[in-house]
Amino acid sequence: MDLLANLATGFAVAGTPINLLYALIGCLLGTLIGVLPGIGPVATIAMLLPVTYALPPVSALIMLAGIYYGAQYGGSTTAILVNLPGESSSVVTTLDGYQMARQGRAGPALAAAGMSSFIAGCVGTLLLAAFAAPLTEVAFAFGPAEYCALMVVGLIGAVVLASGSLLKAIAMIILGLLLGLVGTDINSGMARFTFDMPELADGIGFVAVAMGVFGYGEIISNLAKSEVDREVFTAKVQGLMPTRTDIQHMMPAVLRGTVLGSVLGVLPGGGAVLASFASYTIEKRIKLKAGEVPLGQGNIRGVAAPESANNAGAQTSFIPLLTLGIPPNAVMALMVGAMTIHNIQPGPQVMTVNPELFWGLIVSMWIGNLMLIILNLPMIGIWIKLLTVPYHYLFPAIVLFCAIGVYTTNNSTFDIWLVALFGLAGYVFTKLGCEPAPLLLGFILGPMLEEYLKRALKLARGDWSVFVTRPLSAALLALGAVLLLLVLLPAIKSKRKEAFVED
Repeated sequence: MDLLANLATGFAVAGTPINLLYALIGCLLGTLIGVLPGIGPVATIAMLLPVTYALPPVSALIMLAGIYYGAQYGGSTTAILVNLPGESSSVVTTLDGYQMARQGRAGPALAAAGMSSFIAGCVGTLLLAAFAAPLTEVAFAFGPAEYCALMVVGLIGAVVLASGSLLKAIAMIILGLLLGLVGTDINSGMARFTFDMPELADGIGFVAVAMGVFGYGEIISNLAKSEVDREVFTAKVQGLMPTRTDIQHMMPAVLRGTVLGSVLGVLPGGGAVLASFASYTIEKRIKLKAGEVPLGQGNIRGVAAPESANNAGAQTSFIPLLTLGIPPNAVMALMVGAMTIHNIQPGPQVMTVNPELFWGLIVSMWIGNLMLIILNLPMIGIWIKLLTVPYHYLFPAIVLFCAIGVYTTNNSTFDIWLVALFGLAGYVFTKLGCEPAPLLLGFILGPMLEEYLKRALKLARGDWSVFVTRPLSAALLALGAVLLLLVLLPAIKSKRKEAFVED
């Protein structure tokens, strides 16, 4: 009954006209920055923080929260239509979403992304309302050794993402890890692999890598073809909404992605990103039903699962912020700044001292998810119109938006040259048959893996056995070993068959 009373308080706060207006503004801004490549929620929220001085505390936080989870919606749009992940958590969506668009099924792909995001967002909000304290205990159980083991499992899972050669997938992961080492060592303060370039002191930006290998790489690959074959979307658009069969295939994937995203979103360090990759990994291990195409070739589950996982993760990432005052990612750190501006101390006392803020923010997320689905589903037809634009007009616009997006992150022309360099690398990867998704996961998880590895070894005084003596860490590493065997054994078996075939 307390929960119902608290939710009633939340609806009374979030349902006021002013708060509904700021929820709508946040959702619109979030969708827009998700669609525009390079302009992520971190940069947008950072720019808007001074604006929140003049707003009531609840309205300010409702708007900033709307920007965050709205960006998860918008990021899938460019990922599906033009192979450009608007957000890091939308990288996996490109694998099947873009293939669906090329087959004339961009409408069902966009609708599946929107519906999956809505379901996961609603479930994530309910979990936030009902199990905030118990789910925080999950995060408390994780120390540096457990986080390190979790990152290892994530990197092993990245091998599953590649539909081609396992050797190429492993090579791409290692390359991603090496790129993640560029910059300044956080412990020693020494510059690593910067080649005396001050622009690389803070490392290589994710935006430059993602836009280069996905966006520019795809453009160069298309321009390398003859003019007859250059059009990307040759198939006729077959409809705007998923069929009954599509819904039957995607709903179990949505539920799996939602559960996984809700748990991983609580953990500090890329919960939504790791959740989207992990959910796709699980889907690739699930047996295909009759009539399903393999994942990576336009399977709707490959869109629904990661989109539900990253949205559920975005919602539950508020749990450690609101219950402990611990920001699990960069966006939540900015939310702490916004709360501090309004003299609100994030932590357990928010729920008791300022219940209107706590429950108003939670209920606003459910209202915001409803706004997003109402805003996004009618816009599918508008986005589809993009596919009718001739490619010789479309690709300069993509290049321009990417250049603007990457420049605005650091106001540096160096980043524009960097994204061009990664574009050439992306083209080379395409020609070699290497998929860039494992590279990006290695690039994202590499610095976190290094940080947690160093922390764990420092606390254990250099004793490596800490990773197997702690039960949770040992269980995660065992899971990684099992996953590796599941991936490698079929490959070894098929190679042995090929080796013993007589000419």
